[in-house]
Amino acid sequence: MAFLASFPVFAQPTASPYHTRFAVDGPVTLGLAGINTAGLLLIRAKTGLLPEAAYAIDKADVPVFDRFSAGYYNEGYRTVSDYLLIGSMLGAPAVLAVDPSIRSRAGQIGGLYLQTLVATGAVFTMAAGNVYRQRPLTYSSKASITERTRQNATNSFFAGHTAYSAAATFFAAQVFHDFHPDSPAQPYVWAAAALVPAAVGYCRLEAGKHFLSDNLLGYAVGATIGVAVPLLHRTVSSNGMSVAPIQGFNTNGHAYGGLQLSKRL
Repeated sequence: MAFLASFPVFAQPTASPYHTRFAVDGPVTLGLAGINTAGLLLIRAKTGLLPEAAYAIDKADVPVFDRFSAGYYNEGYRTVSDYLLIGSMLGAPAVLAVDPSIRSRAGQIGGLYLQTLVATGAVFTMAAGNVYRQRPLTYSSKASITERTRQNATNSFFAGHTAYSAAATFFAAQVFHDFHPDSPAQPYVWAAAALVPAAVGYCRLEAGKHFLSDNLLGYAVGATIGVAVPLLHRTVSSNGMSVAPIQGFNTNGHAYGGLQLSKRL
């Protein structure tokens, strides 16, 4: 078996920087969706505090770095966070669709975006379904006892709104980067990707839905998955070089295999 490396200068332009296969990505996405379903069932099976336990809850039990927000409660910020989440999840693919080169690969990019969301959901739902952590609003006298004893009040760990928003915006930024690596708009795209989920996290903190650590973890999970899914499917590196396996027969009839290194123009 011989190793063959070729360096064609005028390779055919690559229509997309990503390589996807339905036979692989389809089952992966379905599997992640299944984990989402299992996580949601775990969340629904949780129970909230009894009223007497809710009245006796003590801020001193909250870790010191999160204690400052124990008792936060604001329905206005909750509403804003909902709108920001919906806007980021719908806005990210909408902004990408404005670009003709990305729009021409709408099916592929849409599949990767769906995979990004279900991967984020798989991590989030399994965490929320298995971890009981009271939301900051549980420590607030402003919140009704019904709100404080709901099953939903145990889902503070970790911030799902922040995670989904970060996954959406960082996915969009990474896709834009991969299609247009030399664009002067790169700093602005990445800045927007970072700021939107940060705003979501701030609103969730002020609303009393999550502690700071919940938001930081949600941000990290969403941003990591948003970037990782496109990167794991990328066929072309940032310098325009791609590697692909090749095989064939030489003039003597002997089989050979190797890698072909190509330059994207």
